[in-house]
Amino acid sequence: MTAPVSQPAVIYCRVSTEKQVRDGHGLESQESRCREHARAQGYNVEAVFPDDISGAVDFMKRPGMLALLSFIDAQPDKSYVVIFDDLKRFARDTRFHLDLRDAFRQRGAKIECLNFNFDDTPEGEFFETIVAAQGQLERKQMRRQTIQKMEARMKAGYWCFPAPHGYRFEKTREHGKLMVRDEPVASILTEAIESYASGRFQGRAEVKRFLEHQPDFPKTRHNEVTHQQVYDILTNPQYAGYLSMPSWGLRMIPAKHEALISFATYQTVQERLKGTAYAPARKDISEDFPLRGFITCACCEKPLTACWSKGRTQKYPYYLCKTKGCDEYRKSIKRDKLEGDFEALLKDLKPAAQLFTMAFEMFRDLWAEKEASVEEDRTAIQRQITQMDRKTAQLVDRLVDADNQTLIKAYESRLQEIEDQKLFLAEQLAQTGQPTVPFKDAFRTAFDFLANPWNLWVSDRIEDKRAVLKLVFADHLAYCRKEGVRTAKTTLPFKALGGFFDVNKEVVSREGFEPSTH
Repeated sequence: MTAPVSQPAVIYCRVSTEKQVRDGHGLESQESRCREHARAQGYNVEAVFPDDISGAVDFMKRPGMLALLSFIDAQPDKSYVVIFDDLKRFARDTRFHLDLRDAFRQRGAKIECLNFNFDDTPEGEFFETIVAAQGQLERKQMRRQTIQKMEARMKAGYWCFPAPHGYRFEKTREHGKLMVRDEPVASILTEAIESYASGRFQGRAEVKRFLEHQPDFPKTRHNEVTHQQVYDILTNPQYAGYLSMPSWGLRMIPAKHEALISFATYQTVQERLKGTAYAPARKDISEDFPLRGFITCACCEKPLTACWSKGRTQKYPYYLCKTKGCDEYRKSIKRDKLEGDFEALLKDLKPAAQLFTMAFEMFRDLWAEKEASVEEDRTAIQRQITQMDRKTAQLVDRLVDADNQTLIKAYESRLQEIEDQKLFLAEQLAQTGQPTVPFKDAFRTAFDFLANPWNLWVSDRIEDKRAVLKLVFADHLAYCRKEGVRTAKTTLPFKALGGFFDVNKEVVSREGFEPSTH
């Protein structure tokens, strides 16, 4: 006598959200009920296949369901019973439900549900289809209600999706779930975006390099920041305090969370993105050779490159020209020599004390005049906003009467531009008033830099060194291997102060410039 072979069975469980998986609600209880059903029927459960994906997704995209079908295909000599807890766990889309039923039928597998009896009669199949269609209806109704609630909350100024870098969600008594600053990433992003807007970073590649050098900023598994991430950061209105969801018809909704940058800065960034081409990040710009690409060969006027030369016991840093045909081709210059000459030039770019005091007083007088004209500025801004409202009303009237799609798109585009201008003016109006910081604090950084740009150059960050080159010099700096640094072309502030720098000067005789007089 041989013991009867028990019916082989497998269990399928599914939940729709990751939260149910983390909390342990759903999968464990479904498996427990299915195992009780198998024991009552005398089935031998050979495997359990869980899924944590929506039932509206094609079953061929569910990892657990694919594993279940592969398990049955691998043992064609067995006829399995597939057990699941609820018909909604099977599929919540009518078409996917019927396709999945056919997939099991082709494999000779029988399906059993704890709260539904499958019947292969015409009447049973009809009722099964109705129940599956009801599940699809409930899913779509729940989706519609969820979107409506999320849309209403976004209109109120609250973001309903995962928080972007620089923010995190925090529960508050007044606002509920609100985005708040996530330091130090928030401050890093503020510096990156404002530096791009001001021109400190000339391209997205420099923003990328800056973020990659910040140890606290989140990166990919390859320890880098992608170009797409940089673009998403620069174009995200949430950092300016606004929410947009074009697919829902929501655009530039004032948000409740704290902005990292001003709307004016955001607009400046968008204009720069429209007018500048994409530039890849250069791998050869590093802390080892901060002047690479800036210093040019005095002979051929091409930028010098740099490298480490290997000696017997150690490596030595050099700058050199790699332009074929140049008289200085591959003639190296010691890094200490070249950078020493450059630093000597930079140290000389220091205005006289009297001139610096005079400039400080001039700016303070301008600051006082600006404070006195605050009310006039507010009136002018309010007048511009009123004009914008009048233009908006005119365009809306034209849009209602238009029947040409080209005209309608043109009117809508113009309305969006006006709304952006109104947001900018509204922010200006709110900020127009007495300064939040004293004059000395507001201009301290600028005056400190003008007083001695050398202080920023000695920073350990490559971004600060590159900023000095852009803020001080208007063009590349030529260097001769035998004579040293050639005449520098400085930017406007340093050019205006050029005649007063503390450098060695000699009085030139008047002879040869003007005729002699008695």
